[in-house]
Amino acid sequence: MDRNHHSIDIHQKVVEFIDSGRSFAVALVLNAAEGSTPQKTGVRAVIDGTGKIWGTIGGGFVEGQAQQYAVEACKSEQPILFDFHLDNAYSRDAGGICGGNMRILIDPTVAKDRASYAQVAEAARQRQRGVILTTARTTATAHTEVTSQWFPQEAIPSDAAFPGTDNIRSCLTRERPQLFTESSQNPDVFTEVLVEPVIPKPFLVIAGGGHIGQALALQASLVGFDVTVIDDRPEFTSPALFPEGTTARCGDIPKEIAAVPIASDTYIVLVTRGHKLDAEALEACIHTHAAYIGMIGSKRKVALIRENFIESGLATEDEFDRVFAPIGLDIGAVTVPEIAASITAELVALRRKGIAHKPPTKMDQT
Repeated sequence: MDRNHHSIDIHQKVVEFIDSGRSFAVALVLNAAEGSTPQKTGVRAVIDGTGKIWGTIGGGFVEGQAQQYAVEACKSEQPILFDFHLDNAYSRDAGGICGGNMRILIDPTVAKDRASYAQVAEAARQRQRGVILTTARTTATAHTEVTSQWFPQEAIPSDAAFPGTDNIRSCLTRERPQLFTESSQNPDVFTEVLVEPVIPKPFLVIAGGGHIGQALALQASLVGFDVTVIDDRPEFTSPALFPEGTTARCGDIPKEIAAVPIASDTYIVLVTRGHKLDAEALEACIHTHAAYIGMIGSKRKVALIRENFIESGLATEDEFDRVFAPIGLDIGAVTVPEIAASITAELVALRRKGIAHKPPTKMDQT
């Protein structure tokens, strides 16, 4: 069993299984509603013909049921749809059941959609946005056919079939998957379409692999950031210091930052070992279109660097005022984990609520 989401891309895993010729099925949560379900809509897992699973759809009873159905589906080569009702019961073996309903698709026929899965895996690597449409059509005889399609954001058809272009684009805008159902056009066919937005993880660049950089890498990865840490000291870019999935780069920090592809979903945190290096790193990114640039330091340090940047022409006042400095939400942080938590909270607040940065006034800087 492999449930480590950081170590596998489930779409790439599907492609690998298809290419290997192994018997397997994809378990997909089409809908998770009406309660506190153990997993969310759009989550996938790969289950082979013996019941072994890669990824997870929530564990416990629901996952055990999915594994049983997957073994059956691999033998019959027919998709299976089932609903799992969590009724708040308690068992000595399973523990508490959290309540809610889940609708799950077990699809052993994904090989025909290899191109779509490969496109999604490549889009994830290229940090591209788009949507996956998984369509399940079930006839009156309970025969189900499943298809999966990938549409990049810029190629969503203007005349898309059910559930329609507006609904597809709405899911992408809201960054939330949604299951749509239709049975009116043909009473003998029940159609379900899951629209899943594919949204790249926000990209966090941490300049400085010291104690704060290490703590921030851990906390930011837990809230969904794709993390790269840069330092010029090999001992502070050791993979053992950071959570699995973190990219650690050793080299001249300003040059490494300048080499990073910085886009509108890039967040940059400057927590190097000294003021001079922070300033040099800031110079390398202050003119980019990064969503966030934050620099650690006291109010006095920030004021001095600001004055130097403006007087030397390295940045305008407006450009420097984009920099979140001093960094982090004011939660009274003192310890390294608390400082990392305050920075992580600021990243989340900007991403989810679009908080506006308020540069310190001259009175604040004294």
